[in-house]
Amino acid sequence: MTRLRAADAEKRHQSGLGPDFLEALARGMSVLTVFDSQQRQLTLSDVARAVDLPRATARRALYTLEQLGYLESDGKLFRLTPRVLRLASAFLGSTGNAAALQSACDRLCRETDEACSAAVLDGEMAVMVAHSSPQRFMSSAPGIGFRVPAFCSALGRVLVAALDTPARQAWFAALRPQALTPKTVTDPAELQTITAKAGRDGYALADQEAELGFRSLAVPVRRFDGRVVAALNIGIRIESAT
Repeated sequence: MTRLRAADAEKRHQSGLGPDFLEALARGMSVLTVFDSQQRQLTLSDVARAVDLPRATARRALYTLEQLGYLESDGKLFRLTPRVLRLASAFLGSTGNAAALQSACDRLCRETDEACSAAVLDGEMAVMVAHSSPQRFMSSAPGIGFRVPAFCSALGRVLVAALDTPARQAWFAALRPQALTPKTVTDPAELQTITAKAGRDGYALADQEAELGFRSLAVPVRRFDGRVVAALNIGIRIESAT
């Protein structure tokens, strides 16, 4: 046990996380984020492999999250429970912007009869914090919490353009873009040019780069001091052409 603690301390030191970093909590959070729309149910082995942890460590994390009510299991497969929504609702309630953004999305959806979303930046992804869709899209519409790569989405490009220069440079330095459609721009230099243009123009347009047949236009949402706090977009379905 002493050797393990020493190894953990050395790992934290090397990664620059410091002595206050709580490894157990980090592992638990990493386990929660493994589950998504493509991986709704996972075995212990699936989770251990996905988060690169020993099976024993992954088992303890899964057990703890199950006891806390964030996961449920049939003895083999684990899945999220509705309790995880408490985390999302806590964020949406604490920002103070969620209600206003949802109201704006609802209004734009009524006026244009097209889908409207608001998003914030989370690492390499733009995450929807408000969304409204016309009735004809309701069965297939994304919802709050839906994530889309920022580099190839109008929402994401507006949000990245709003970062200060050091943060934006670091963001692009860490980016490893992969094409989602034949129209996705992946060249780093071109992406930086497109993002800079979005910052100058005050809007971004993404034409079938995240999904074929889907084109979106996004603008920044600014608070009273001019700081960008979210991005707002309208998306339309079109006939795709490769």
